[in-house]
Amino acid sequence: MSRTAQAGSSGARTAHPDHLGHVIFIAAAAAMGGFLFGYDSSVINGAVEAIRDRYDVGSAVLAQVIAIALIGCAIGAATAGRIADRIGRIRCMQIAAVLFTVSAIGSALPFALWDLAMWRVIGGFAIGMASVIGPAYIAEVSPPAYRGRLGSFQQAAIVIGIAVSQLVNWGLLNAAGGDQRGELMGLEAWQIMLGVMVVPAVLYGLLSFAIPESPRFLISVGKHERAKKILEEVEGNDVDFDARVAEIEQAMHREEKSSFKDLLGGSFFFKPIVWIGIGLSVFQQFVGINVAFYYSSTLWQSVGVDPTDSFFYSFTTSIINIVGTVIAMIFVDRVGRRPLALIGSVGMVIGLALEAWAFSFDLVDGKLPATQGWVALIAAHVFVLFFALSWGVVVWVFLGEMFPNRIRAAALGVAASAQWIANWAITASFPSLADWNLSGTYVIYTIFAALSIPFVLKFVKETKGKALEEMG
Repeated sequence: MSRTAQAGSSGARTAHPDHLGHVIFIAAAAAMGGFLFGYDSSVINGAVEAIRDRYDVGSAVLAQVIAIALIGCAIGAATAGRIADRIGRIRCMQIAAVLFTVSAIGSALPFALWDLAMWRVIGGFAIGMASVIGPAYIAEVSPPAYRGRLGSFQQAAIVIGIAVSQLVNWGLLNAAGGDQRGELMGLEAWQIMLGVMVVPAVLYGLLSFAIPESPRFLISVGKHERAKKILEEVEGNDVDFDARVAEIEQAMHREEKSSFKDLLGGSFFFKPIVWIGIGLSVFQQFVGINVAFYYSSTLWQSVGVDPTDSFFYSFTTSIINIVGTVIAMIFVDRVGRRPLALIGSVGMVIGLALEAWAFSFDLVDGKLPATQGWVALIAAHVFVLFFALSWGVVVWVFLGEMFPNRIRAAALGVAASAQWIANWAITASFPSLADWNLSGTYVIYTIFAALSIPFVLKFVKETKGKALEEMG
């Protein structure tokens, strides 16, 4: 799938105020997939220690159960585009909603560790689908004048989903008397945490029946009259819709279907620009950001923080993530992608280095010394803030803009796959690394954050203000 061409400059191409509210509703409904993406990704944070205790597993096995969802994510992301091109964007959303619902129920009621892992893979497949279908659909139904702002709904929904999952986990833990395995509604608290996702999953499914199919998909299957009606709903009624449909058809015919072999070349298998995209994806993950969202409760408890407080700190970290994302959305087109990436890297180095320093001290009565404890807590929030206002948003902007037209789709797919693999590597390795040396683990993340600075300076070119056709 790709975005509708933005040819033409007619002033009538912006939505009228009475249409804009409808378009915002459509984009927000589609972005519920992003909310579930964030929610499902991080809700496991509240169940890690309970799963370890209930099934009596070591760090290595536990890590695989947590990280295995990412395998489903990679498969879902790789197949969502083809599924949506065959059966439509709305049907694809509905499939994802069903998978999210099934995953939530199964994860809340597992028979054993193996089927918990299976339900997580199913949820991961839904996450992968949502990560692709949401942005593509929003781009295809949005009037060109509002496409950037409406497109940002997806990222905003993801970080809100992360925050809400942590708030729900914290509330449920308090209701269970601070015990992740405490009884709630006849189940253990962690099971309820994983099961609550049924609510937004069902809502996502219901909303998918209230929004129209993508005009681009309808045109691709010959339903031109229906496409015109939807274009009128989102762009107003003073547009030449016959010309608009013809324009979309021409854009679709002009698009080149890039393939994996188009990426090959240069001295090291891939073309240099593809390696730069892979590098951006890997650095984004190798700074350890997902440790903050998958394991933060476990991390704080390992240095003596009370379980209830650890869940609250996970929630405050998620709020900081939202703040940083909003900052990035405001400044990415003003300051530029490259300066934001560099600012973020410097801030992450400082935050991670301070965490590594704080965690290097021996525990006293099972806790970090007071000064080091506060430094670790503040530094963790600093790290998440600088990540969110830079690499969290900028990498996806770069990946959407930096590749030449002829290889964009295939190159973006390879870079996104590299991101899921890097995410899996960090997620699967953290428990064992933390058992080995928590401070040393954060030194490793600090080194990667520091290396990202010369990488950006030497290899990454600014894409702000350039037309996609200028990318060579």
